Amino acid sequence: MQYRTLGRTGIKVSPYCLGAMMFGAFGNTDHEDCTRIVHRALDAGINFVDTADMYSRGESEEILAKALKGRRDNVVLATKAHVAMGDDPNQQGNSRRWIVRAVEDSLRRLQTDHIDLYQMHRPDPDTDVEETLSALTDLMRAGKVRAIGSSTTPAAEIVEAQWVADRRGLQRFRTEQPPYSILNRGIERDVLPLCEQYGMGALVWSPLAQGLLTGRYRKGEAVDTHRAAFGFKHLRDERRLDVVEQLIPLADEAGIKMSHLAVAFTIAHPGVTSAIIGPRTMDHLEDLLDGMGTTLDDEILDRIDAIVPPGTDIGTLDMAYNPPALTETGRRRRPTATRNAA
Repeated sequence: MQYRTLGRTGIKVSPYCLGAMMFGAFGNTDHEDCTRIVHRALDAGINFVDTADMYSRGESEEILAKALKGRRDNVVLATKAHVAMGDDPNQQGNSRRWIVRAVEDSLRRLQTDHIDLYQMHRPDPDTDVEETLSALTDLMRAGKVRAIGSSTTPAAEIVEAQWVADRRGLQRFRTEQPPYSILNRGIERDVLPLCEQYGMGALVWSPLAQGLLTGRYRKGEAVDTHRAAFGFKHLRDERRLDVVEQLIPLADEAGIKMSHLAVAFTIAHPGVTSAIIGPRTMDHLEDLLDGMGTTLDDEILDRIDAIVPPGTDIGTLDMAYNPPALTETGRRRRPTATRNAA
């Protein structure tokens, strides 16, 4: 295993990061099986594990606590906060009030005294980023958090957070966790170059495009899988399926499994530190581990570029972040009276 430095933190991590989103009620409810999956990943040399408080409402963190007993010191453990964890409107977001509580809750569920990488799961337009960074800085000084990061953050907000940290003497985000795959290359335009510019580590999620790049989903065939049961629309997106149909013969000609091709593509980018793999079963993990040594030569990368040009997104993931400027109608349209007066 050739470990990589996580940004400029000095922390060494594996190019594959074990994602624990599928541990618990959302995916694999068998805690012992999840523990075996974690142990198998660690035995294969993976030392980076990522979860979040909202994954199965904390159950994922509780499973990891069991799985990491006796091995915690050899693992770079990352978790996240932001998504609602209760009906109380203050049990969510990026405010100091919630972050301090969320960290304590995660530490308790993970049964550890510190979190190696604590990330804001999504931006929070209702909270000044200075408020967020100030709270995270205090948690780092208290020794409860070792490094901090952002997730799925637009480029402009990455820059703003860096500037605020510098001007206010606060700890800065050392990592960013964006979606990235052959089908979603938009971050190549700005986010990944910014990560390189600011010395941020990039741990990318959904390198398999939430399953589309496994080769199991084909155009014109019925979708009958665990993910399909949750109604993911991107699995039926004709534009994305058309691209998959072009990638499958490319992988076949190269003698590479589709899943191996997909993950190898993401970690080939110089701005990417680690790709998050999120297996639900041991078979899923074994398939991905088999592809750990896969590298893509320039010819294959050029052919991928011809199918999906650099910096291009083919459709969107169901879990992609859309800022309020896009999701809230009032931010895109002037009031009717104002429009009529004009």
